[in-house]
Amino acid sequence: MKRLLICLAALFACGCHASSDAGRTTAAVADRPAAARLRLATWNLEWLIAPENFLALKRNCVPRDASPGKRRRSIPCDVAAKLERSTADFDALARYARELDADVVAIQEVDGPSAARRVFPQHRFCFSAAPAVQNLGFAIREGVDFRCGPDLAELSLQGRVRRGVELVLYPDTAAEIRLLAVHLKSGCGRRTLDSPRESCSVLARQVPALERWIDTQAAAGRQFAVLGDFNRELLRDPGPARNAAGAPRSLWAEIDDGDPPEADLVNAAEGARFVNCHPGQNFNGYIDHIVLSRTLAARRVPGSFHRVTFEPGEALRRKLTDHCPVAVDLRAGS
Repeated sequence: MKRLLICLAALFACGCHASSDAGRTTAAVADRPAAARLRLATWNLEWLIAPENFLALKRNCVPRDASPGKRRRSIPCDVAAKLERSTADFDALARYARELDADVVAIQEVDGPSAARRVFPQHRFCFSAAPAVQNLGFAIREGVDFRCGPDLAELSLQGRVRRGVELVLYPDTAAEIRLLAVHLKSGCGRRTLDSPRESCSVLARQVPALERWIDTQAAAGRQFAVLGDFNRELLRDPGPARNAAGAPRSLWAEIDDGDPPEADLVNAAEGARFVNCHPGQNFNGYIDHIVLSRTLAARRVPGSFHRVTFEPGEALRRKLTDHCPVAVDLRAGS
């Protein structure tokens, strides 16, 4: 399949982060043909750090339950002990990335382009400007026209949790798509958002920022998607959106309200059988999601949602990740 798009201008620098190879890959062309297929994916790569950076972080790791103090970049000592990846580990992850064969991947827990490039050597990157080691952003295949968008800093609750990252595909054309990468607060996978558990309270506070981003795209009539590690089983998150006191109760019901109409959302995993990454896992529901706007969902290729799983023996002997990618294909359209 022909993937390369016509390049008509110099690269644009991206102001949302410090990645040297980030930015818009080609200038906008109103009549530029879109690819026949666009594969979107999301993958949490579990503390993916380039070896040269890992060594420095390992020497100054933070013991369990200790505060990193004023250090803006640190890793826990258990991560330092268990997740130092070898060349063979990176090679295995890169092989699964080739099997995934995605045009755009929302990636989480990745320490910037130097780590991401070892898994996605044929992609370019947009990352959050946050200094944290557990960063997030996008890997975009060479030849796909894009522009790095701004961080959704509001989602971080003033730096307490992770911000979001926006990406614009095919900018300034009729085929433009807005994407948002997220890695939401963990610890509230199935409980209602009004649960007394602190993690649910934090997640509930993230919902308004997420809904505002969705509603802004929908009101502008844009095609959009939210991709990432929601840390929540959205397919088992029924309404009502709010409890009797008016507090958020269901994340999915809150964002999937069809108001504006383009905010009538579709979870790409809807109707798909859940598959664990390898037989050693005992999860029973997806927490990594690709959520499509109404118009974008109409372009979904039927039956294209899938998960790339790990070879069981390799999952035991290699330091892979505790997540594996999910993906969905979209037909060309505008």
